[in-house]
Amino acid sequence: MKHLTPADLAAVEAAVRDAESRTTGEIYCVVTEESSHYGETAIAWAAGVALLGPALLLLAGIEVTIPDPFATWSASDVGAAIGSAVRRALIGAIVTQGVLFVVTALIASIPPVRRFLTPRSLKRLRVQRRAAEQFTAKNLHLTRERTGVLIYVSLGERMAELIADEGIADHVDPHIWDKAMAALTEGLRRGDAEAGFLGAVKLCGEVLAEKFPAREGDNPDELPDAVVVLPKP
Repeated sequence: MKHLTPADLAAVEAAVRDAESRTTGEIYCVVTEESSHYGETAIAWAAGVALLGPALLLLAGIEVTIPDPFATWSASDVGAAIGSAVRRALIGAIVTQGVLFVVTALIASIPPVRRFLTPRSLKRLRVQRRAAEQFTAKNLHLTRERTGVLIYVSLGERMAELIADEGIADHVDPHIWDKAMAALTEGLRRGDAEAGFLGAVKLCGEVLAEKFPAREGDNPDELPDAVVVLPKP
């Protein structure tokens, strides 16, 4: 997924400004490289692979042998030999598990690998959560008529969220945003976040202009039009 260039950001800002000129609603765009660090993914995979250590030793043919009972060994010799063999097996298992844990954790920490190994449901949950945090943090719930719309894009996960404030929700069927979300997700699927943003802004502007048309002389720009670029968490 390519990052948004300054030209891309300027194009989206211009689209927001144009859309808001026809409505009292506010469109606020946020983009981030990733919505979470997903550190637990590397730990979970490392622990799971490390648990395979003893099984790998067995597959490799490692086993604990018991001395021949007919050999001229005393009981203490047999006990000592068994204890030594068991200790070697346990040490081998511990070392193998430790190596597997470290190697897997390092590999799973590589960003593209980590994203691939992270369940889609977890990524969706984190994207939704950070979008909701941004809606509140950027005061979209404090516009005069509660007509703010957040368009949130997370590039690493190729996921997006659209959140409309309650002033809009009371007058607009939730499914009316499906086309805007489809434009967003299609742009992300093709690796073109700019096109996704532009399509979503245009469609949101059309909905807001129909339900909340601009009033001449009374249409303040309550929120910045520029796209907010968030750092990685």
